[in-house]
Amino acid sequence: MPSSPDVIVLGAGVLGLAAAAELGASGRAVAVVDPGGANASSVAAGMIAPALEGVLEGCDPERAAFLRRAAALWPDFAERFGLALHREDSDWLGPDPEKRLARLKALGFDGRTAGEVVRVLDEARVEPVAALAVLRKSNGLELIEQQAVATERSGEGWSVHLGDGRQLTGRHLLLATGIAPSLTGLPESVAGLIDGIQPIRGQLLEAEGQASRVQRAAEGYAAPGRPGRLLIGATMETGRRDLSEDVETIWRHRQLGEALVGAPISEGVARVGVRGASPDGLPMAGPVGDRLHLALAPRRNGWMLAPLVARAVLAGIEGRPGPEPALDPDRFLRP
Repeated sequence: MPSSPDVIVLGAGVLGLAAAAELGASGRAVAVVDPGGANASSVAAGMIAPALEGVLEGCDPERAAFLRRAAALWPDFAERFGLALHREDSDWLGPDPEKRLARLKALGFDGRTAGEVVRVLDEARVEPVAALAVLRKSNGLELIEQQAVATERSGEGWSVHLGDGRQLTGRHLLLATGIAPSLTGLPESVAGLIDGIQPIRGQLLEAEGQASRVQRAAEGYAAPGRPGRLLIGATMETGRRDLSEDVETIWRHRQLGEALVGAPISEGVARVGVRGASPDGLPMAGPVGDRLHLALAPRRNGWMLAPLVARAVLAGIEGRPGPEPALDPDRFLRP
């Protein structure tokens, strides 16, 4: 365990690891504290899909432009950190393709119709489990598989108390703890932000199957996963934190997958994760006090927004303005 890293990161989901990789690339020693096991970032399809997210989420042109800027950071991020980025078009299925294409173009995205399908151009995806494994091995990063149980100010930095009784001290502390409750020792205002994060439970089905590209419909998606595997999902249940499998949801996912790919779907394995959302649906990324930073609450777009969040964290640690004011956690702290 490093004696005194430059930055302690609590949480090894995609936001924490992306920020840790960016900080390590800047020459800083980074310790990532995480108890291990699956997390919400691993229970995802890893889609970098600003166009379809913008349309299906009902974004206005300003929010759609924000998603485009975030997604545009991915090719450079993937190249620098050795991530496999699959750049491919997506298919959007459903009635009235011309109307759907018009909605797409009204938000500034490109596509074309092919029968009943709207082909959405220039989207991408990563394989989440593989990408997380690569990010864990980034230069300058040390992973400590322990539970953080408390924090406290320590001189000009922060100390984190670990579940095994050890204490880790660093100059900066980054909280990327997902939907976990706030730890003792944090400022009351920051603890309030963390405890106010809204949990959103999602379930997808991983089954045997093939798809050449992501297939989307209003009810969900079927996306390529690991070789020979298909990811079908996903639900969004606000307020739920449990990780229990829902049999009826599994059945609906099988039906959806068969309709989207036109082939039988095996029973497969259900994956359940819980993401966090802020009141306005955008992440909280940046400083919230002296040497204290957040990378939290991306709602359903953690993978797409991860490089942007990482840049915001790096800027905050370097004392620079963040790349997107909309991510500044201070927006919820101002009177």
